[in-house]
Amino acid sequence: MWSNAKGAALAIVTVVVLAAAGCDDDGPVGVRDLVPPSEPQAVSSITGDGEVRLSWVRNTEPDLAGDRVYRGTTGYDGPFDPLGTTTSLFWVDDTVANGTTYFYAVAAFDQAGNESDLSTENTFDTPRPAGTNLVLTPVSLEPGFPAGYDFSSGVIRSSTHAETDIYYEIVDGTRLMVARDLSTDIQDAGFRPLDELDWAPGDDGWSPTGTVELILGHSYYVWTRTDNYAKFRVTAISDSQVRFDWAYQLQAGNPELMRTPRRGAETMRVPQTPVAATTK
Repeated sequence: MWSNAKGAALAIVTVVVLAAAGCDDDGPVGVRDLVPPSEPQAVSSITGDGEVRLSWVRNTEPDLAGDRVYRGTTGYDGPFDPLGTTTSLFWVDDTVANGTTYFYAVAAFDQAGNESDLSTENTFDTPRPAGTNLVLTPVSLEPGFPAGYDFSSGVIRSSTHAETDIYYEIVDGTRLMVARDLSTDIQDAGFRPLDELDWAPGDDGWSPTGTVELILGHSYYVWTRTDNYAKFRVTAISDSQVRFDWAYQLQAGNPELMRTPRRGAETMRVPQTPVAATTK
């Protein structure tokens, strides 16, 4: 069952081979199992940096032997190529490229070699780069210590550099993260673990000034001038520096930052022009 299209029909037949009269003196000649298992359920993915982690629910057939994981690059309906088999309920695909979208399906197979239909969930993922313990210093310490960060290249830059997305600034004692230009914006997601920021928000909630107050433990979304999404979470902060963990989606217009969204939410939002930030 290689390069299957998703949902391809599989014959479900049980053949009982009997002697000419149905049985001989010793009983049935033999029974051949041709009934495949049901397809795996609840297949989901978690986005990583250079990897995609898949999981699903175990089948209940008593003769279940394992599951085969499939991957494609063209859409939910395949074609799909096999990645390998497992007896676990998860698979880590570390043969992916950040910024490329992959589509996944899982099939179960039994001890007789019968294989199920492919799973029916629309499971896709776009891995993206991520990092921890990134440190920025405030604008007041420039030019000696750059205050800004460029997500696209993963480089700390000055607050005025053309490719800087956000920078750290303290105004009247308030610690701020600032969007560098009018086409970049930022949004406070509150006290949430970074992994909970799985899907960037729509047009609501973005800062009308392009600035947010930095609070220890808060997570934030960033929408860049190139229509790319990022997120970060403050892990330490003082008047001399801010430290945060981050992730950045390389694929323009794709708001996926962590995992497959709930079914029915797969359509990627077409971003509108961000709300203008204050002039930097």
